[in-house]
Amino acid sequence: MRVAVYARVSTHDQQTLGMQIEAMSADIKDRGWDIAKRIEDVGSGAKDRPGRESLLKAARRREIDVVVVWRLDRWGRSLPDLVVTLRELTDLGVGFVSLTEALDMTTPTGRAMAGMLAVFAEFEREILRERVRAGIAQARKEGRPHGRPRTASLKRDEVLRLKAERVSHSEIARRLRLGRTSVRRILAAG
Repeated sequence: MRVAVYARVSTHDQQTLGMQIEAMSADIKDRGWDIAKRIEDVGSGAKDRPGRESLLKAARRREIDVVVVWRLDRWGRSLPDLVVTLRELTDLGVGFVSLTEALDMTTPTGRAMAGMLAVFAEFEREILRERVRAGIAQARKEGRPHGRPRTASLKRDEVLRLKAERVSHSEIARRLRLGRTSVRRILAAG
């Protein structure tokens, strides 16, 4: 098995990268697998993770058979992100192992656990949708504005004046800091 080891810390001053690598290396050695890639990311979970992206690209190119992480929160940004990336790895035929949670998707039990994670992620998305709908309904009931604030329509007169001066749509958009589509929409409405 060609294994990719992925370790991540949030800040440069955290000292757990070595511990993560050591624990994963020992587990991989016990299984008789070989480390093909070793990726380390430093940065917040909400930001880009170039190492993780390169690892996913390697999986798509079939360069690895298994991804090993120390903990699930080192891999996934959120539960939905975790489920999406685990599903992609599964579809690619790449296994996934998280040492701390004892999640091993190279086994039938581990794949069943991943399915349960997907159910919880869908539940979380549905709860969020319901809360958004309830918030919008309450705002409407109270007569409060909701949605995107009006910006382009407030500049309608300026758009029409510039068009009358034969200024191009792109130039109007640039000068007024609007999207070209907004400019076209205002001009179409007259």
